[in-house]
Amino acid sequence: MKKRISNRFVADYVLMFLISTLIGVFAVTLLSFASDVISKNLVNYNYTAEKIMTDDLSAMDVEQVLENGGGVQVVSKNYEVIFSQGINNLPEVLTPKTFTEFLTASQAKGNPFSYSIAYNPRVEFWLLVTFPTSIRIDFAIVHNPEFLSVDTQRVVGVIFAIVLFYLILLGISTVIYSKLTSLSIVNPLKKLCSSASQLRAGDYTSRVDLNLDNEFGELATIFNEMADEIEKEIALRKQSDENRKKLILDISHDLKNPLASIIGYAEFCLIKTEMTTEQLRGYLTTIYNNSSRANRLMTDLFELSKMETSDYVLVKEKLDFAEYLREQMSEAVANLDSAGFSYLFHIPDQEIMAAVDRQQMSRVFENLVDNAINHNQAGTQIELSLMEHPKMIEVRFKDNGVGISSELSDQIFKPFVKGDPVRSRESGGTGLGLAIVRKVVKAHGGTIKLAVDNKVGSEFVLFLPKS
Repeated sequence: MKKRISNRFVADYVLMFLISTLIGVFAVTLLSFASDVISKNLVNYNYTAEKIMTDDLSAMDVEQVLENGGGVQVVSKNYEVIFSQGINNLPEVLTPKTFTEFLTASQAKGNPFSYSIAYNPRVEFWLLVTFPTSIRIDFAIVHNPEFLSVDTQRVVGVIFAIVLFYLILLGISTVIYSKLTSLSIVNPLKKLCSSASQLRAGDYTSRVDLNLDNEFGELATIFNEMADEIEKEIALRKQSDENRKKLILDISHDLKNPLASIIGYAEFCLIKTEMTTEQLRGYLTTIYNNSSRANRLMTDLFELSKMETSDYVLVKEKLDFAEYLREQMSEAVANLDSAGFSYLFHIPDQEIMAAVDRQQMSRVFENLVDNAINHNQAGTQIELSLMEHPKMIEVRFKDNGVGISSELSDQIFKPFVKGDPVRSRESGGTGLGLAIVRKVVKAHGGTIKLAVDNKVGSEFVLFLPKS
């Protein structure tokens, strides 16, 4: 059976009320004890009328009473004050009535004076000892077990009835209060449990709306943020699965064409017994070109896959990036000339230091050059510019060729993006070059993007951190 929070609240509140009751009983007992202890340590307890009473008034020791600010009066049986020193609160005219009224008033709890009164039957006089009261604690429960009567039984019955009523009222109020209090905890928990159950069942859009400015509100915020992250993760996983399936299809498609051509021409060479050397050379050239194309695809795919693993580590070195870029472009000049491209390089003479992996960064500029050559016609102009910023290096690689549609500006760095001449399979490209470029640049802590404001050609903007 589940232990409900509301029942736990009832038990806790009953326990607290019982503890409070025990504390109250203990406080009453302690107060009674304290009253007794304090009263025995007061001056009026040590110098009472009984303690200083003597038959001979001249032998009576009243010095301590007077030194402590008190007073002593002796009243004869005829109600005459025959001795008085210190404080005197007796009525000016003593009669049996006024003296009786005084004696009655002297025992009142609100009296600012403490009186000790004793009667001497031998000499027949009353002795009054008076002290001013600075503080008084009068608390006591009087019980005489030797004299039980009907009144005692009635008093005990009334006390029992009061205690029973108190316990019943305590139980009812505890249940009601615990139920009301538990609602502020149970209701938010129910909502959280309901949303968590929906989330567990696969409903990743489930959220909690408590509108509370307390710990439960904070918990709901954390839950919603967690649900957001889970929903994003699930969406990314689905997208990753779709990308993986698409990648497999693209790889299969890109390998199918060259392999089909290789198999077809190889089979043709085996079947056809008579052919000229020139024909054989043409068939072998086709087989070689398609084999090279398949090999490039597998090599690029291997490089891209390697960049996704934890083993991919850059070997950086600090170098003059301007000089390094001049070396890269000088190596690309031969390919640009053979493709019939013109080129302009704007590389400053001053030293610009950066920490890069030479081999991996070379892949970036080789792929950018190959991408431009493979997807543009002869006569295209390539323009490369290097600019220095306070914390970054900016490289712009631009051509005035066929360009890239703006719809593909966000997708161009993904593997095997189709729908544009820039990814034409007949061009000889593998469709992985720009994906590798982005991976390498990102691994260096930089960014690369396609400028979308170009009216002619395409322009790639690359940023790398300075060292």
